[in-house]
Amino acid sequence: MSEWQGLFFWGFLIVFGIVMYVVAPRSKDEAGFFRGHDSKGRPASEWALMMSIFISWIFAKSVTNAANLGATYGIVGGLAYAAYWLSIPVAGIVIYRLRTREGATGIVPFLIGKYGRGAALAFSLAILIRLFNEVWSNTAVVGGYYGQSGSAGFIGSALLFTAAVLFYSLKGGLRSSIFSDVIQAVVFMLFLGVVLAYVLPAHAPGVLLSQGKFALDSGGDLLLVALLQALSYPFHDPVLTDRGFITREKTMLRAFIAAGVLGFAAIFAFSLVGVHARLEGIAPNSNVPAQVARGLGFAGFFAMIVVMVTSAGSTLDSTFTSLSKLVAREIPLLAGRLPSPKAMTIGSLTMVGFALLGNLPMMAGTDILKATTISGTMVIGLAPIFLFSGRVGYSPASFHLAFWTGICLGSLEALGLIPHSWAIGGGKYGILLGTNLYGLALCVAGFFLPLALQRYRLGDRELRLE
Repeated sequence: MSEWQGLFFWGFLIVFGIVMYVVAPRSKDEAGFFRGHDSKGRPASEWALMMSIFISWIFAKSVTNAANLGATYGIVGGLAYAAYWLSIPVAGIVIYRLRTREGATGIVPFLIGKYGRGAALAFSLAILIRLFNEVWSNTAVVGGYYGQSGSAGFIGSALLFTAAVLFYSLKGGLRSSIFSDVIQAVVFMLFLGVVLAYVLPAHAPGVLLSQGKFALDSGGDLLLVALLQALSYPFHDPVLTDRGFITREKTMLRAFIAAGVLGFAAIFAFSLVGVHARLEGIAPNSNVPAQVARGLGFAGFFAMIVVMVTSAGSTLDSTFTSLSKLVAREIPLLAGRLPSPKAMTIGSLTMVGFALLGNLPMMAGTDILKATTISGTMVIGLAPIFLFSGRVGYSPASFHLAFWTGICLGSLEALGLIPHSWAIGGGKYGILLGTNLYGLALCVAGFFLPLALQRYRLGDRELRLE
């Protein structure tokens, strides 16, 4: 890459930040900053909500992981990662039920009312870890296009990108996030088309789609993991769930379903970049799209950077706004207090703090795939907590037995302490699949155990009375 081309790409990051700051609307009250309402108090439209959900879940790390898996397992790898996007319709359906049948106004208030403040506190800590991971895992992807992991170019570009997103997020909170998401979604789809136009014509469609085989040791195990985690994964992502409570119920549900279908298609399409790399004999590493981009010439490389920056930006600004809402408005509820009158200031300071701390793992060179698979396993206990909430009354024990079972199993899996006998199949993700399948069963059993004991005691008492 020539010197002027390098300057052009660095200039693009600066221009990106300036343009987004200029066009992003300013929020003057909490309705705009935390709920995304416009200056007239109106919620986001169905189309804007759909585009926001779609692009907010097209993480830079996600498109990178999709391509990496496409390079390793062919279309099976792409389908495996795209299956995570089924989480969006699952979340929409469950949130619709929580709002219409259980009167939920938000995830944390719902947990307090259904499972107690201790449950909501445990959940909030998991959310903070999740959002912390979202910062570094997306900035690291952008940095990968400016230098090798750990290099000055890598770290400098990631920090510059973080600052650009932070400034326009501070300006308008969730309102500016949704507004910018619509712009970024359109730009993303246009430049995704450009990238695919560079890559896909090199191979016949039949050749691309014939790569890979549906077997447990060829990515099939990860596909099954994704299908299992889709039942729990969306509920620990406030970037998604926060958007489930800002519009009317039916509007929200339609937007979630449409965004899930669109996201599935986009992720699978981008995984074909990895399949292309596989056919070209490009050895897979942690950032296959960057490897492919360097062989596309100046225009192709620039198109790939635009795809990554827009997808990472949309996720990072949503991460910042979710962090601000969690810390400023929801954590006070755990102590039984109302949010502070200075909630917007507290939310803004939260964004700044996580922009700084959240980039530490990026500087250390942590593997971005771990931000998804490990955290996804740890929260498998959320599946029964949300899916079966209507089957139990006020039951803190149900929450804790399900939630902490998942946390323990996910932690053991991350440390490599799950016994090999739990593995399903002989593939790379065999132990991960076994942990999720058997772990989900244990979490469901733990969730219903207090209800079963209650019914047993009730039945035993009735027998004694007779």
